[in-house]
Amino acid sequence: MQTVDLVVPPSRPTNTLPPEVTSVDGVTSGAVQPPGSTGEPIARIPTRESDDSEATSYMEDDSEDLQVVDEQAEEERLIRNGGAGIPIGADGVPRPLLPPITADHTGRKCLVLDLDETLVHSSFRPVPNADFVVPVEIDFNWHHFHVLKRPGVDRFLQQMGEHYEIVVYTASLSKYADPVLDQLDTTRAVTHRLFRESCYNHKGNYVKDLSQLGRPISDTIILDNSPASYIFHPNNAVPVSSWFNDPHDVELIDLVPFLIDLKVVPDVQRILNPSR
Repeated sequence: MQTVDLVVPPSRPTNTLPPEVTSVDGVTSGAVQPPGSTGEPIARIPTRESDDSEATSYMEDDSEDLQVVDEQAEEERLIRNGGAGIPIGADGVPRPLLPPITADHTGRKCLVLDLDETLVHSSFRPVPNADFVVPVEIDFNWHHFHVLKRPGVDRFLQQMGEHYEIVVYTASLSKYADPVLDQLDTTRAVTHRLFRESCYNHKGNYVKDLSQLGRPISDTIILDNSPASYIFHPNNAVPVSSWFNDPHDVELIDLVPFLIDLKVVPDVQRILNPSR
């Protein structure tokens, strides 16, 4: 059996500068905001097993306790099953979030990247030395998001695009995230983009359910600053600290050799399992 020497992922640094509370609520992910803040409905995708959590919502006395138990049971079920699984359409045909893998990416693993506070930080107010500005229409008014790129993000995307099928999976709205990615991904390393409507609404969080992508879970890695985003797949996660404006941050560059080594392992979960 061939052995693979892996680079130990670097420890997560402490954020030296606090975030600004400057973004427009509900447009960016804000490190996973609770659903409902913008009035944007999120379709609830059924789990593999029946979900009776709503049945207790109108019961008397102990209804809240029963609902808490149901939510805990649902979370345990989804974690145990590894997510809700690929959605099934009305015609009975599976509808994965991603199209079939292209010939150019056959044999590659899938690297799922978060956007806000992982690759960039956006502010509704002007910030010094913004890398670019994105206009976004909100409630019939135009607003400008001032975007800072995390140090090393250009090199990171370029190098990861040579080794992985890259998917940016964000809890932000597409009208914000699409133009940001248009300017961020200059080398067109990102193959697919998934937005808020593709997230799973679980206990007030936008969860990125990797089981719905249509890729082998053993070949799928998620890089995200919010553990709530990958609660269904902790064994597929490479944690990264939230970034806001630290010019000395080197996390993305430090992760490059580790991720390059990870691309050849048979099952990423055997390496990324936090309990090992």
